[in-house]
Amino acid sequence: MKTTPRLTRRAWLKTSAAGAALAGFPLPLRAQPRTFKIGAVHPVTGALAEPGQACRLGAQMAVEAVNAAGGIKSKGGLRLELIVGDTQTKPENGRVEAERLVNQGARMLLGSFDSGSTNAMVSVAQQKRVPFLIDIAAADPITANVARSVKEGQQKLQYVYRNFPTGSGFGRRAVQYFDEIFKEAHASPKRVVLMYCNDLFGQNQARGFQAAHKAANPSWEIVEAIPWPEPPSDLATEVSKAKAAKPDVIAPITRPASALLLFPEMRKQRIEMMGVVGPGSPGLYEAGQLAALKEDLEYVLTSVPWANFKNPRTNAVGDDYRKRSGGRTFDTNSGYSYDAVLVIADVLERAASLADPDAIVDAMKATSFTGGLMQYAGPVSFNELGDNPNAVPTMIQILGQKPVAVWPKDAALQKFVFPRPRA
Repeated sequence: MKTTPRLTRRAWLKTSAAGAALAGFPLPLRAQPRTFKIGAVHPVTGALAEPGQACRLGAQMAVEAVNAAGGIKSKGGLRLELIVGDTQTKPENGRVEAERLVNQGARMLLGSFDSGSTNAMVSVAQQKRVPFLIDIAAADPITANVARSVKEGQQKLQYVYRNFPTGSGFGRRAVQYFDEIFKEAHASPKRVVLMYCNDLFGQNQARGFQAAHKAANPSWEIVEAIPWPEPPSDLATEVSKAKAAKPDVIAPITRPASALLLFPEMRKQRIEMMGVVGPGSPGLYEAGQLAALKEDLEYVLTSVPWANFKNPRTNAVGDDYRKRSGGRTFDTNSGYSYDAVLVIADVLERAASLADPDAIVDAMKATSFTGGLMQYAGPVSFNELGDNPNAVPTMIQILGQKPVAVWPKDAALQKFVFPRPRA
């Protein structure tokens, strides 16, 4: 009977080391591509489902674009991976979904459209040291409260940054655009009625607009400020109050659902005025509202963050988005989420280490990104509050039942119509 030679300990160690070296050498070739997980939280169901779905698609398209271009090149072609959460349009779910995605391996957070759920995500980002880039949400306190707690020594570092305009920024630009458009149109409205949804977003937007109006002291007056509970069941009383104020202009701050009630009620009550000019809100340009409201939205002006359609890259992405979304416009929601992913990719390229969230924050603070597709007043950067001072809105108008950039002149694709034609 033939016996097998016994393997000595020295020979076993030598063979094992060689085998490990041999097996270890091709492992990078056999392994799945490394990914950097981004947790994207948006309201893809519930009352804000339409803009939330636009955010998700915009972010996913940007991830695909980054990966198709070679991933994060400075990190060996690291690929981005989007893992997604749904707040169901319930503000308290922002925290729940953020925690779930972090537990699934998200190393950065993105989101979340409405200010309430975004604010709920902040505590997760700060407690778990997960850098969080706000793609859409305007309420000033979201970032300002974190910055103050860091300044006062209550927290060590700020992990929350925002690419989107703030409510106070909206207010300043709205007053500026109102003045410029009235002057350009040789119109002299005197009485403006502010109407707004009374949630965190609407309250912040209304305060920002009123504060900017007081600071600028323009020739027109805000004669009435009328809130409604969000979501509303009926707006007849609020519209009747607006009509009684004899407005030259109604300035609405709406949500998509409330817009569906507000504009038919304004038509029903036959308010005589020069036009509707919004200081900045959703609900006035989404495909669902345009399809449902039709002529009720015609000639409505509103100040919103908007895509730079004078940029050929924006038009190419917009065409692709239209095909993938069933004909919808590449707008505020899809555009800012798309740009947020591009900013994250730029941050990861420059970060000294992706294993250390503080190194990612250091790279975030040093951002000066010029490759975005939205309208900006300069490169994307972040100030001491964590906000992007160059994020600015554009005045769009619904013309031919389509949203078109009309102001300022360097962003305009078409001449605005004001006052609106009488029926």
